[in-house]
Amino acid sequence: MTVIDERDLMWFPRDAVRNRIRPTGIRAGRAHAHRPGRTRPHVAPLRYSGTGIAVSRVSHQARKVSTKATIALAGLAALITVWLGSLADLTGGVPASVQVPEQLAVVRVQAGETLQELAQRVAPEAPVAQVVRRIADLNQLGSASVEAGQTLIAPIS
Repeated sequence: MTVIDERDLMWFPRDAVRNRIRPTGIRAGRAHAHRPGRTRPHVAPLRYSGTGIAVSRVSHQARKVSTKATIALAGLAALITVWLGSLADLTGGVPASVQVPEQLAVVRVQAGETLQELAQRVAPEAPVAQVVRRIADLNQLGSASVEAGQTLIAPIS
């Protein structure tokens, strides 16, 4: 059995043991017969608050956009819109060889037939949308609805 003399023990405050720092007033290598009083650690303990996510402390204020910058951006948007529109005209157009026929005839609408189906029937080679517009213009139609048995002037091929 080992007997430990009280003079060989070194007493540390609980905070010092937890934070692994040496309390003030105790020299290394010397034993103290009395327990020193509570001492404040050299460095204050870290205190954590919040979620632990780094957030800038700089105030973020909205910057006003100048009138010149607004006009420049609007002009750029207009140029892009015009450019895209011109591309659509060049690529999405109907070839020049396919046009609405010039020859006209009087046709009768069949039961259950729509204006688009009539246009497809009378001018199968021509674009349906252009034939429908031409029929609507020639007959002064206000809408695309037609009735069975109705007679219309239409371009035929």
